[in-house]
Amino acid sequence: MKIAFHGAARAVTGSKHLITLNNKKQILLDCGLFQGMGEVTDGLNESFGFDPAKITYMILSHAHIDHCGLLPRLVAEGFEGPVFCTPATMELARILLLDSAKINMQDAEYANRHLKKAEDEELPLYTEEDVQKTLSRFKVVEYLENYEIDEQIHLTFTDAGHIIGSAAVHLNIREDGKIHTITFSGDVGRYGDLILKSPQRYPQADYLIMESTYGNSLHRDLEPIETSLREIIHQTCMVKRGKVIIPAFSVGRTQELLFALNALELKNQLPDVQYYVDSPLALQATDVLKKHPESYNSGVKELMKRDDDVFAFKGLKFIENVQESKALNTDPRPCVIIASSGMAEGGRVRHHIRNNIDKPKNTILMVGYAAPDSLAGKLMAGQRSVWMFGQEYDVIAEVMSIQSMSAHGDYEDLLHFLACQNPEKVKQLFLVHGEYDVQRQFAQRIREKGFKHIAIPEYRQEFEL
Repeated sequence: MKIAFHGAARAVTGSKHLITLNNKKQILLDCGLFQGMGEVTDGLNESFGFDPAKITYMILSHAHIDHCGLLPRLVAEGFEGPVFCTPATMELARILLLDSAKINMQDAEYANRHLKKAEDEELPLYTEEDVQKTLSRFKVVEYLENYEIDEQIHLTFTDAGHIIGSAAVHLNIREDGKIHTITFSGDVGRYGDLILKSPQRYPQADYLIMESTYGNSLHRDLEPIETSLREIIHQTCMVKRGKVIIPAFSVGRTQELLFALNALELKNQLPDVQYYVDSPLALQATDVLKKHPESYNSGVKELMKRDDDVFAFKGLKFIENVQESKALNTDPRPCVIIASSGMAEGGRVRHHIRNNIDKPKNTILMVGYAAPDSLAGKLMAGQRSVWMFGQEYDVIAEVMSIQSMSAHGDYEDLLHFLACQNPEKVKQLFLVHGEYDVQRQFAQRIREKGFKHIAIPEYRQEFEL
């Protein structure tokens, strides 16, 4: 049995891990889009490094686009097997992938407008038709269900607590008369999340594939989210009479922001301004989250006894069309605009940043991880000028961040996730989904917990298990 790492290897995007059995069956864990990798991003997304037609089964940990965003291209290039995921992941993947296809097709159309040679025509990564073909391959598996994929492979999902529907993947694979257990963490959420249940315990594994995004960080020592939000919004909107622009992923982060703002209203501490969510996708994702209260933690369930909508509050408006979005740019009134994408690499938030970056009264507020080469990453790093839409812009607006707003666990959460494992029985632990320097620091913490065999795979590196 072998495993190769075709994404999220010494990087935090493009998750793809390929298991190949002795009988040539292949299991692909996640099929994510690369994002925020600079000039090499397009090339990484156009070449898998393996033959999609040879993949037997595909297992999806959750619906974030850096984990599911290349599934339609996998199908377009020959994959004909099933895609296993949880019910909520299927619902979210549907809206995310259809939106992604629409953006891909629009980008290709825009790039081809002024072409002189037909052979230079740019094609989208995939189309809406590819997405529909992909969705027809989805097969739902419930949490804790012992699902028999075939006589050789059994699958179980446990709740990873990262976003709605997110799962850690556990495989029992019979090969050469022995059963080998492989656990893929997916993205690990936080113990004590604002909204969701904590990650579940899981059985002993022989091999672990473990995310490490915040393997060198602690969230708990930072200011409470509500306090930070209130102070930033008050200072920007009420004192300076400016706008707060928040790049936020439509799935997960936007709902956390709405929940925190609603909590401020319940305490009569919400600044009295207009709040806009400029993302039709976020509206759909919020509706999916509302349909799955079984995933809420006990605190949210208790709150719902006195507040029937924990994601709504006075002054909140969802922007549903382009005309309304453009109107925000000419409206001089103070407000808060939450828009995707979280790394500010695409979507409506780039337009809002462009229109507000040159005024000192405005604030661009970062609320999560951003790849260093992404626009959000460059702003967080303190760059005083950035390129957008083929033009250089000076960064005059204040750039701030709330580091504690993360759906990814910090190193204590990650160690907690590993605590149910006997280190002596883990034959190999692979660290993925993290920057290399962070992974090396986290590897040392794991060694101190007794895990001896730790690898940090390079891009497309293959290991024999």
